Amino acid sequence: MKVTRAVQPFLPLCQRLLPSRLAGLSMTLLKATALEIAILAGHLLLYPSGITQERRLPLPPAPSPEDATQLPTEAKPPVVLLHGFIDNRSVFVLLRRALAQHGRRPVESLNYSPLTCDIRTAAELLGRHIEEICERTGSEQVDIVGHSLGGLIARYYVQRLGGDLRVRTLVTLGTPHSGTAVVPLANAHPIVRQMRPGSAVIEELGLPAPGCRTHFVSFWSDLDHLMEPLETARIDHPDLIAQNVQVSGIGHLALPVHPAVASGIRQALDTPRTQAPAATTRTGGLTVA
Repeated sequence: MKVTRAVQPFLPLCQRLLPSRLAGLSMTLLKATALEIAILAGHLLLYPSGITQERRLPLPPAPSPEDATQLPTEAKPPVVLLHGFIDNRSVFVLLRRALAQHGRRPVESLNYSPLTCDIRTAAELLGRHIEEICERTGSEQVDIVGHSLGGLIARYYVQRLGGDLRVRTLVTLGTPHSGTAVVPLANAHPIVRQMRPGSAVIEELGLPAPGCRTHFVSFWSDLDHLMEPLETARIDHPDLIAQNVQVSGIGHLALPVHPAVASGIRQALDTPRTQAPAATTRTGGLTVA
């Protein structure tokens, strides 16, 4: 007997009940959700290890004259990692390891208090930390990688507090640059209200910023459940030198963890920077599903 057509009972139910395109999206969403849950579980285990500030690195020893000729012509600046809302530096365990393994030293993670109620105050504190890092390491500039709220704090420092003198490149991961409307009940916290569309802080970031020297790279995900709308994690400002990289296939918590994103971050930090005569905006894509 020749079978010309048979039902495939082991196909996922969504593939049999939904159009193929929607089924594919559903499977991607299911995979991303499962990954988010796994990352959250792992992060909860690591969270206690990141509650305290990390030990500060000492100043590097001065190179001897015979070693000076072996140094690179342009040393890579320190990298500062800044976590998101109600989080701590433990979220960057894997990213920090990836950066260190590829020659990014020093790499430092900063904690801001979970009781922080104002983005402006947190940005001022960040500025003091960066001045201390520059003094301690002898570097004139730093690079920053900020996840979620951390990216917004860093952007406020760069754009509104003169931080573009110190920050060469700012990479943001799932940061609500235009404000997010997700979880209205969270408005009880004042810093959440500052992350809403139309807040005073968001409006300040929309003001002109002529001559801003920092290069911005924003990674935003098409499955980020904390960004409403999704495009709010893009940087769209006429005065800023910005690149927006759309990440497909992962959610909010995976952005500082996924190795493909870490590779994109390394590439963004290692790209040579030149003074651009005018602001530019570029777009790119990264599929990790």
